[in-house]
Amino acid sequence: MVVFPNCKINLGLNITSKRPDGFHNLETVFYPVQWTDALEVVKSGQATKLGLSGIDIPGDLSENICLKAFRLLKKDFPQLPAIDIHLHKTIPAGAGLGGGSADGAFMLTLLNKKFNLQLDTLQLTDYARQLGSDCPFFIINQPCFAGGRGDLLEPLKLPLDNYSLLIIHPGIHINTAWAFAQISPAIPDISIRELIARPVEEWKELLKNDFETPVFQSYPAIKAIKQKLYQNGAVFAGMSGSGSSVYGIFRKGTLPDLTFDSSYQVKRIEN
Repeated sequence: MVVFPNCKINLGLNITSKRPDGFHNLETVFYPVQWTDALEVVKSGQATKLGLSGIDIPGDLSENICLKAFRLLKKDFPQLPAIDIHLHKTIPAGAGLGGGSADGAFMLTLLNKKFNLQLDTLQLTDYARQLGSDCPFFIINQPCFAGGRGDLLEPLKLPLDNYSLLIIHPGIHINTAWAFAQISPAIPDISIRELIARPVEEWKELLKNDFETPVFQSYPAIKAIKQKLYQNGAVFAGMSGSGSSVYGIFRKGTLPDLTFDSSYQVKRIEN
């Protein structure tokens, strides 16, 4: 069985408070984007193993989130057989796009379907929460207002059918712990839940990502991407998550053909 885990962008991001468990409370809107990896699972006659292709994934292969998802379910469903997993990566890691979280969540849903575990959405969401804060979103995989650690989700309607996306990843790695350390949490005067309901043309003056100020100061090249998107007609542009990917929202039919450094990854999403 093959599935295609997609990424997300953050439409606004406010860090509202520090939690006793060391995490942070936040508010944001997650928006699913069709920039996908490919994930395949087949039964194996031997031990479960993972193969990778595509762009490199940093870290220990044995700690890959797809294997973690398998082991998580295996504890409660010991009848799960050994499997061969193949993950083809195109979504850059550590880019603020949630590619790893998507792989983990899609692994849960794939195993549920392939082996008829009969888990419902709520149960899958609970398992996903154990994998990572962003993982529950990819179980729902539709536009959501997110609170808590990003795991408390409220599906919402976003009228973006008449818009296209340009996503640029400059290949810069932003350390998440460093990024959070630069933020002084504060509850915003107006919640993103309210702001996102305003016309897209108003978002430029309303929606903010708290991480942009420290990241742009330390990495001017990322700030330059956002400026270039606005200079070329973006209705709204912003950094996703703690970076380093930046996206621009353009009216349908106006997506520009922009040139960036050859080391940058550029993804066009045309509706």
